[in-house]
This record gives sequence, C-alpha cells and structure tokens, in this order.
Amino acid sequence: MIEVKNLSKSYGSKLAVDKISFTANDGEILGFLGPNGAGKSTTMNMLTGYLSCSGGNALINGIDVLEDPVGAKKNIGYLPEQPPLYLDMTVNEYLNFVYGLKRCKMPKKSHLNEIKELSKIEDVQNRVIRNLSKGYRQRVGLAQALVGNPNTLILDEPTVGLDPKQIIEIRSLIKKLGKNHTVILSSHILPEIQAVCDRIVVIDKGKLVANDTAQNLSKKLSADHKLTVHIEGSEKDVKPLLEQIPDMVEVHVCREVEKRVFEYELNAKEGADIRREVFKRMSARNMPILLMRSSELTLEEIFLKLTTGDFYGNLEDGEEEE
Repeated sequence: MIEVKNLSKSYGSKLAVDKISFTANDGEILGFLGPNGAGKSTTMNMLTGYLSCSGGNALINGIDVLEDPVGAKKNIGYLPEQPPLYLDMTVNEYLNFVYGLKRCKMPKKSHLNEIKELSKIEDVQNRVIRNLSKGYRQRVGLAQALVGNPNTLILDEPTVGLDPKQIIEIRSLIKKLGKNHTVILSSHILPEIQAVCDRIVVIDKGKLVANDTAQNLSKKLSADHKLTVHIEGSEKDVKPLLEQIPDMVEVHVCREVEKRVFEYELNAKEGADIRREVFKRMSARNMPILLMRSSELTLEEIFLKLTTGDFYGNLEDGEEEE
C-alpha cells in the first residue's frame, strides 16, 4: 500500500509538486498521468526515495520513505523510464548482481528463473545486455524490479520500445502482478492506462487534478447527456418518433451520412438511459440503427480537458465538478 499525504517538492523558489495526496491500495493498479513538466517524475522519484521531499509524507506499507528509506525501499520494485542496466554484463550476471544488491533471501536459482520466465527473457539470459534490442532491455529492466518479490511496484513507461505482441504480454504481466502487488504505472500511452489500471491519478502544474476511475471521470466531465445515432429512414418520420421518447429533451438532425441514413444527436435528461427505448421504437418500424454512440469522454479527452485549461478545480473520489 502507498499513502501520499500533502507531498511537496521545491527547487529554490519553484514549487514542482504542491501538496498532493492519494492512496494506492493493495492489489490495485494505479495509473499516474501528467503532461511534461507536471511533476510526475518528481513525485515518482520521491516515492522511491531517490529524491527527498520538501514537505508531507510518502509511506510504503506504513514505512515513511524519508524517515526509513532503507526499510521502505525493501518493499519497492522500481522500473525507471531508462532501465538501470549494466551493459557489459550478461542478463544472468546482471540479475545475480541485483539479487545480491537487494540482499534477497529467497532461493536464488528458482526465484531468478521464475522472474526470467515471467519477463520472457529466458532465451537471452546468456547474452550481453549491450547486444540486446531496446525491447529486451526493457524486459530486463522489469525483471530487476521483480527481484525480491517486492509488494509495491513503481513502473515508469514499462512498454517503451516494445513491439505490439510484447506490449500485450507486458500488459498481461502487469495485470497479473496487480492481483498481489500495489502497482503505480506511468505511461504516455493512454489506451494502455485505460486497459490495465483500476484507477487514475492526474497531476498538472504540480497539483492533483483528478483521482478516480476513467468511467467516473468521463461522467463527471461530460457537460451533457447526449447520444449520437445513425438511423436509416426518412428524417420527417424518424425525428418525431425520437422526440416522443420519455425523458428526451432535444433531438438535433446533424447530417445525412449516406443515402437515407441521417445522424441524430439526442439530448436526454440527466441520468436517463434512453438507448433501449430508441432501439424499441426504431425496430418496431423497421428503421435500422447503424450506429449508437454515447458522448462519454475517452481517456485522451479526459486528460486533455484536465490539463489544457478547459477545466479548473480537482476531481477526486466522491467530488463533483463545480
């Protein structure tokens, strides 16, 4: 478990991280997002004890990183964006070195073999790291983070340089690890965050601006309750049928997307789900629905809305947009 309480970091007069607070629970994968310069890397470096904080606390399984850095680090497996590799070592030599560096007490051979299998690096274990592709180097970096089986994993851009097949494998591994570990995952690949993470924290200009699931953030940040549909049939017949649906506020005809197929924007009352009623009315009159799409924001749209000045204030668990 990771607890961050009013964590701050100043560089002279510049406040890089401004009193942020969040929690990552056991068995949870937390996505950590922020634009360049937001304070994301600074926060992760404070969590790992690489940087000291100027104020507040960061606790790893109840251990304060500042007060007991060695005790806290025993619970952390860290993969920075640039993996800390010794390029002149073989993979096996490097993992054995990390094993000794972490003073690991687990059975060495079986433990390291398990990690190599998880990371899919068995076929390169005897090769010099300098000669490995960027994708394999990234895997070796992930393997070193797993040495000692730490209960907290902090992963910064873990799929950088991997091909699509390898990305899927690493995502699957992270989800598997998330069942028994606390995982903080930072990535610029937003679909990756959405596919893997249980909850998302967004920081901007050193401040926490969101802390919730992607689904809840989408609902909170959507300014209206709209549905876009493509329906085949005469506009003069379809529009009145849609307008008669209970809880319908407004029906707007946007365009003709193909012959006799029109796009409609449906605005319903807040909290109303009109999808089934739309389907029932159209199917009863043989008017095929060729597309139905809600207006809920994608994670990319959420991120842009939170970090480009379109939104002000914080969205944390249980809070509504003001």
